[in-house]
Amino acid sequence: MGASGGIVIGRAFVLDRQYIQVSRKPIAEDAVQAESKRLHDGVAQSIDQLKRLKSQSANAGSAASEELGFLLDAYVHMLTESRLVRGAEELIVSRKLNAVHAVSEVIDVIANQFSGIDDRYIAARASDIREVGLRLMRCLIGETDRAADMAPTGAILIAEDVSPADMARFEPGQLTAFVTALGGAEGHTAIMARSLGIPAVLGAADIIRGVSGGDQIIVDGGRGEVILAPTDADIAHYTQRREDWLAARNKLASLRDVPSATRDGVDIDLHANIELPIELSAALENGATGIGLLRSEFMFMNKDYLPDEDEQYAELADIVKRMDGKPVTIRTLDIGGEKLAVALQADMGTGPNPALGLRGVRLSLRKPELLEAQFGAILRASLHGKVRVLIPMVVSVHEMTRARHIYEAVARRLRKQGHAIPDDLPPLGAMIEIPAAAIAVDTLARECDFFAIGTNDLTQYTLAIDRTDDQVAGLFDPLHPSVLRLIRDVIKLSNERGIPVSVCGEMAGDPRYIPLFIGFGLRNLSMSPVNLLLVKQRLRRLDTRNSKHQADRVMEQWDQARIAMMLDDFNDLA
Repeated sequence: MGASGGIVIGRAFVLDRQYIQVSRKPIAEDAVQAESKRLHDGVAQSIDQLKRLKSQSANAGSAASEELGFLLDAYVHMLTESRLVRGAEELIVSRKLNAVHAVSEVIDVIANQFSGIDDRYIAARASDIREVGLRLMRCLIGETDRAADMAPTGAILIAEDVSPADMARFEPGQLTAFVTALGGAEGHTAIMARSLGIPAVLGAADIIRGVSGGDQIIVDGGRGEVILAPTDADIAHYTQRREDWLAARNKLASLRDVPSATRDGVDIDLHANIELPIELSAALENGATGIGLLRSEFMFMNKDYLPDEDEQYAELADIVKRMDGKPVTIRTLDIGGEKLAVALQADMGTGPNPALGLRGVRLSLRKPELLEAQFGAILRASLHGKVRVLIPMVVSVHEMTRARHIYEAVARRLRKQGHAIPDDLPPLGAMIEIPAAAIAVDTLARECDFFAIGTNDLTQYTLAIDRTDDQVAGLFDPLHPSVLRLIRDVIKLSNERGIPVSVCGEMAGDPRYIPLFIGFGLRNLSMSPVNLLLVKQRLRRLDTRNSKHQADRVMEQWDQARIAMMLDDFNDLA
């Protein structure tokens, strides 16, 4: 499926994850139980990956799907009460090896035993054992493999999966596109690809088997197409399409300095969502009037330590200064789900359902030293510009009350230490991304200076659909009446109470949904930098009165298919 638009013709770089650096540091006696649990958590994660791959392959319907399915079933069997897992657990207990070291040892033992047997079938099974073991080791390590660093500049990356941490490691221009066997268009990796303007196709199940390093391929991230071994005619066709696409993007550039206002003169603030500091230039070039969501996770990605207050301050102060007085909304740490920081894994683990586990404000309040360091860095950075502080995954007013107490205590500590911070502290607000928060937004209004609606998680939690699960990602539909009602009601109450409110999920960057938001009374949208000009183009053609009328008509409907048809009809005419 297409996850990020753009057309690229180039050479494939197939991610080789065969090399893993194994730490041979032993564990303490009292850590054996925890290390055994870590092993079994890694096994569960590996099995889940293999099952997702099988499902993705079956959905693709290719000729090789059945064969690949049998192979993946065999891999799952190797991880289910197998000699590999039993042997690793025995080494953890008897020799106090860490889990990665134990798995590595067992792989070597089995492979050496098989190597002495002159039989092709046995040799293939040894290779399978090594592949399964390496997958398990990668899950146990839980960090980006260094092999990704070897991708040459301008490469099209081919991989089983690419995590947000992988995305954060790549240098600007290193990748021109990427294609993965796993993933969906609404996952965080897809969001980062769109933010960085990197064309991407996800969920191409057989891609690893079909491409070799150095092969010429074509990637169309908008249509979700990957052309292998393209002919001269293919190259000519896609070259022309790429030129047409670039011409359309360049035409949009003329809108950069025109007001972001509706046809009847209502101003709409268009802000940028920022995943990584390198996106800041694109945000400013595309006319962003502020940063509506600065995800602070970038400061924690790919680090085996937790950055202290001073390090975070230096990063944030640089961004605030570069915005030159434009507002910057900094979200505190939302590590969890698919965005797990290496330095926090020992404390957090993965949990049976990370999306519903210890993340966002829950983690921050469980480990207040994390939140204190972040608040300290943000307050110090706020001296350099206009800043707001956003708390993620809020459910109750109690969480916001506790967060505010810590916020004010940190401010007192900084003043006592002689740090200069503003007399009036930056506004403290909540992400509305859980249905409970949206339903009880009137209670949250008691402790919140502003709201930011996160439509990605709000849709996911409302519909009970994991947007990163290939089997159900197609059911992820933000036009479901329940999702729209929650969004509308939060905007309505915020406007009635005079509380600033914005939408900063992926819906905000899709021109299709802009009439609804304008009709609901929203006046602040935050999106990936690449979508700013597209959204500005759309809203400048809209009239607020007509948009409200259409939004009211849409909210009378009960079927999302009918809603989608009405919205598309309106977009075709207005």
